[in-house]
Amino acid sequence: MAKNPVLKNFIDSDWDSIKSSDSWRIFKIMSEFVNGYDKLTKIGPCVTVFGSARTKETSPYYKLAEEIAFKATQLGLGVITGGGPGIMEAANKGAKQGGGKSVGLNIDLEFEQHPNIYIDNDKVVTFDYFFVRKVMLMKYSQGFIILPGGFGTFDELFEAITLIQTKKVAKYPIVLVGKSYWGGLIEWIKNAVLVEGNISATDMDLIKLVDSADEAVQFIADFYTNNSVKPNF
Repeated sequence: MAKNPVLKNFIDSDWDSIKSSDSWRIFKIMSEFVNGYDKLTKIGPCVTVFGSARTKETSPYYKLAEEIAFKATQLGLGVITGGGPGIMEAANKGAKQGGGKSVGLNIDLEFEQHPNIYIDNDKVVTFDYFFVRKVMLMKYSQGFIILPGGFGTFDELFEAITLIQTKKVAKYPIVLVGKSYWGGLIEWIKNAVLVEGNISATDMDLIKLVDSADEAVQFIADFYTNNSVKPNF
């Protein structure tokens, strides 16, 4: 078989130089963790709201995220988001209107995402690394509320489920908002993943599917009424 010149160039790359730069990158990663921990340990109990950055202000889901965040602050909870536009902006806006803590964990994406205007000035943290940001989104939350989104939202949803399922974090409420959006996914999990034995039946209890802000917030309130848990930090 003839050698592929593109593959040969790849194989002949200066791997030693790449390894060296990776070693020094550790310090940048450490600094992001230290900065995140330093700021977020001070925020108190919060719920994290996940959802699409592409959701328009005219969307019913934008209004729903805003309402959920507002109602969460009336329970005494702050709101954490990924800090960008769309659902994130809506949730920060609702938290701001409710007089609660409005936290934004922004990711530095050139020409794509900048912190929204509804985040408290002292509660904006910007990350270069998605994985560091995701640790912060999970670690400092006492519950997860997920509205419609794309691959990033799916990633955050399943990360939260996996951490709770494997007891890497304490059990916290996970609420999926939008039955018409998430219903098909839940049915597939039940009819394929569960049937194949890749999860247990009790794993389905980790998720609550709702349609309204009142249902979402009530599920969070009921969870803490019926369960004795400690902060996740």
